[in-house]
Amino acid sequence: MFKKFSSEDVSSQNQVKASVQRKIRQSIAEEYPGLEPVLDDLLPKKAPLIVAKCQNHLNLVLVNSVPLFFNIRDGPYMPTLRLLHQYPDIMKKLQVDRGAIKFVLAGANIMCPGLTSPGGALDDEVEAETPVAIMAEGKQHALAIGFTKMSAKDIRAINKGIGVDNMHYLNDGLWKEVSKSKQINLMHFVISQMERLE
Repeated sequence: MFKKFSSEDVSSQNQVKASVQRKIRQSIAEEYPGLEPVLDDLLPKKAPLIVAKCQNHLNLVLVNSVPLFFNIRDGPYMPTLRLLHQYPDIMKKLQVDRGAIKFVLAGANIMCPGLTSPGGALDDEVEAETPVAIMAEGKQHALAIGFTKMSAKDIRAINKGIGVDNMHYLNDGLWKEVSKSKQINLMHFVISQMERLE
């Protein structure tokens, strides 16, 4: 999805009205109850919330020029990996074995055998069409965010084919864009602090 993503893929950016902003906040709060204590910091009511529309019906939610969430059409909002690394317990997790890591990092979808093998792990509560964090055997942080094609129970029972669509992974285009935007924001902050000191 974000393999070759760059800022040129954004077709329009609009600051959303207060009513739309409330709807987005409510959707995110319902999808990720673990974010409730920090939601006001992540999506401040006074800060302008920008929705960037991209190719393939993709929407990015930006605050202070930093992409925090994305969704496709009117589907559920998913956090960017950088945000997930800050708040690692907000999503249900599935784990791939060591053999699947290089394929996931190349943008491949997650196959059922990679989740059911000895190094993989499934959460039986995960239903079909659910956003999930994809963990890697032996690693601390998520390496991808996916959208389940079938429930965890079906992944275990069927054990072939695609179990999870790989939506966003380490070092894809969105990961790099978030890095750039954070560096730009840090640079603006440093410059503003220096100007205040003069």
